[in-house]
Amino acid sequence: MMGFGRLYLFTFSAISVTAQQDFFYIKPAADKICIIEQVKLSNVGIAADAGDAQEEEYDIEHIRIPATVTVGSGGAASGTGTLNSAMLNDTAAGFTARSNDTVKATTSGTLRILDSDGWNVRVPYIWLPPPENRIIESNAEAYVCRLNSTPTDAILISGTIYVRELP
Repeated sequence: MMGFGRLYLFTFSAISVTAQQDFFYIKPAADKICIIEQVKLSNVGIAADAGDAQEEEYDIEHIRIPATVTVGSGGAASGTGTLNSAMLNDTAAGFTARSNDTVKATTSGTLRILDSDGWNVRVPYIWLPPPENRIIESNAEAYVCRLNSTPTDAILISGTIYVRELP
C-alpha cells in the first residue's frame, strides 16, 4: 500500500556485533517529519550462531531522544550500509541515518523509551506496529533502535529500517 511522503530503506549487512549499540539512528531534517514504519534484524552467522549453545536473547528498545540530541559514534553516517529510496527515480532522503554506533546517542533531556522488547537470535526480529502505533519524530528529536545487551560472543547481524519522510 502506498502512503504519504517518501519511503526509504536503510540497511546494514553482516556486521559483527560485539557490544551494546544503537542499531539505527534517525534524525529528521529541518521542518520534516519521519515515521518509523518497520525494523528488521537477522542473525546471519550461519551455523556459527544457530545452535542451542549459541542461542542468546537480547534487550532491544525503541527510543525517542528529545531536546538537545548528541549523535553516537563508532558506526558511520549512512551507516555501514545503504540508504535507498523504495520508489524508482525518487529524490534523496533529507534525514540523517546512522547505524551500529557503539557509543550511544544521548540527550540533555530524558530518553523516552517507546517500546521495550526482546529478541531471540534464533529467529528474525521484526518490529512492525499497526500504522496508528508507529513512531513519529520531528526535527527537534531523534529515534534510535538500541541494543542494551552485550553479546556473549561476536554475532553477525543484518538489519533494515523503513522510514517514511513527510514533506
